[in-house]
Amino acid sequence: MNTTTHDFRNLFCGMDTPVPTLSGNTVPYVNLDNAASTPALRHVQESVNRFLTFYSSVHRGTGFKSQLSTHAYEESRTQMLKFVGADPQNHLCIFGKNTTEAINKLARRFPFSPERNIVLISQMEHHSNDLPWRAVATVIHVRLLPDGRLDETHFDELLQKYGSRVALVAISGASNVTGYINPIHRLAEKAHAVGAQMMVDCAQLAPHRQIRILPLDDPAHLDYIALSAHKMYAPFGSGALIGRRDIFEQGDPDLRGGGQVEIVTTRQVVWSAPPEREEAGSPNTIGAIAMAAAAAQLEKIGMETVAAHEAELTAYALQRLQTITGIKIYGDTRPETADQRLGVIPINLPEISHFLVAAVLGYEFGIGVRNGCFCAHPYLLHLLGFSEGEAEQIRQQMISGDRRNAPGMVRISFGLYNSTADVDRLIDALQAIRAGDYTGQYLQNQATGEFLPFGWQTDYKQFFTFQPQ
Repeated sequence: MNTTTHDFRNLFCGMDTPVPTLSGNTVPYVNLDNAASTPALRHVQESVNRFLTFYSSVHRGTGFKSQLSTHAYEESRTQMLKFVGADPQNHLCIFGKNTTEAINKLARRFPFSPERNIVLISQMEHHSNDLPWRAVATVIHVRLLPDGRLDETHFDELLQKYGSRVALVAISGASNVTGYINPIHRLAEKAHAVGAQMMVDCAQLAPHRQIRILPLDDPAHLDYIALSAHKMYAPFGSGALIGRRDIFEQGDPDLRGGGQVEIVTTRQVVWSAPPEREEAGSPNTIGAIAMAAAAAQLEKIGMETVAAHEAELTAYALQRLQTITGIKIYGDTRPETADQRLGVIPINLPEISHFLVAAVLGYEFGIGVRNGCFCAHPYLLHLLGFSEGEAEQIRQQMISGDRRNAPGMVRISFGLYNSTADVDRLIDALQAIRAGDYTGQYLQNQATGEFLPFGWQTDYKQFFTFQPQ
């Protein structure tokens, strides 16, 4: 595994970057916050740098650079369709900022009707796959099992109860909190049986597992997929909505402007065919190319290889974490089932605030993690076992401006480049924190809940500035 890991690390930018710590020394940075955002692949960086030489406006430009830029942009669209096994005759790829924007677009463009106006989502969803639907439809949440997995029996009951009123099922492909992978094709088949469509938030799934949208005549097909490039090792501000062409051939676009029309008069507008009509204004050409380059690199590595590496790393981490006295690991804690979930592990240390654990890891050990509720508040409250009364008490404290007791966890999340050495550094750091063996005096900010070491100062301009030299 070490040789393979070394090879993967060479594929990425920014590995082993020295960062300052409270001791005054620098240490190589360990990024274990990949569920939030990922570093860039070198192939992405190189592709962007090569393209910048030719960058120009896309669509309708007559100069060579415009023509090449248009070619590269449309080839990026083709690559993203290929990445999920989509058919260009029946599917399209709409580029945007991220998964959040993609789901909001679908919410605004989906053909709800008074007869079909229910969206089924789960209680494990990221807010991006919850809040947009609340604005346009009746949202009903599928319950969870005590360990945080989807309660598929309840899903079946809701489909049976609401039947022909269900317009859409919107489910995450994998949880950004626990790493659980949902049986999306089985759920899709059940949704289609009652005449509903299926949307999958694949932001978390795409960098780690192969995704197949499947032909529209396959009962288990996915109607829509949403993706974020910054979680796929291409942090250049792009995302994609891949889905049914026929739906976007209907109706008017949700955003209006340049680059999406055939004819405009003072009284009439004739929209372009999709996907162009859905991409108002000048697109993020660089972001689209970066995303496509990342998808091509992942395909070259092989998603089975990616999954195998991360499963081995997750199993190793689960084994080592369980050596820490009193640690609470949420979700599936079994190393032997690591190949059935993603490398996302939420934890808490006994009697130590998640805010403080994350702060000490960063300031004293050079390890980046995420703490809090991970934009999935209902899911966290379920996993933490909060009663309605307890949850309401905390909510009132937070509304009053006091977040010191805000519930949360510390999330460890792996990328393809992470190694067992990264896990070992994390375990050593957590053991030290558990024993109180850290040097800083930490003060908590009441408004944010975050801890900051007393006297900490750093000049970030020493490390980066956009000013000309």
